[in-house]
Amino acid sequence: MIYLDSHIVVWLYAGLVDKFSQPVKTLMNENEVFISPIVRLELQYLFEIQRVKDNANVIMADLSNRLGLQVCDKDFDAIVSQAMAVSWTRDPFDRVIVANAALHDNVLISKDQNILDNYVHARW
Repeated sequence: MIYLDSHIVVWLYAGLVDKFSQPVKTLMNENEVFISPIVRLELQYLFEIQRVKDNANVIMADLSNRLGLQVCDKDFDAIVSQAMAVSWTRDPFDRVIVANAALHDNVLISKDQNILDNYVHARW
């Protein structure tokens, strides 16, 4: 089970797989792929500010059909408790995304350097 950061989901939806390293492609091909529910919210936010062309539900339906992408159903209160310890970023989306993966020490695919520097199981 691995998790994807929001920008990874956007790139997958856009078909920009050439942005991914071979180790990241291998991780995505060999594991069940999940997102935190807050990634759905961030995708909707990006749609509303016109940074992506389709809303979160369209993106998720497409990637669920094509790649089997799933929304995680871990206990949200436990995730928020974990996020309260993620003090190295002020970005609430990143805090919850990292906490969601960290709750069970899962890998998080991200290109965000701050995440890579601070979450031991982040990969790029």
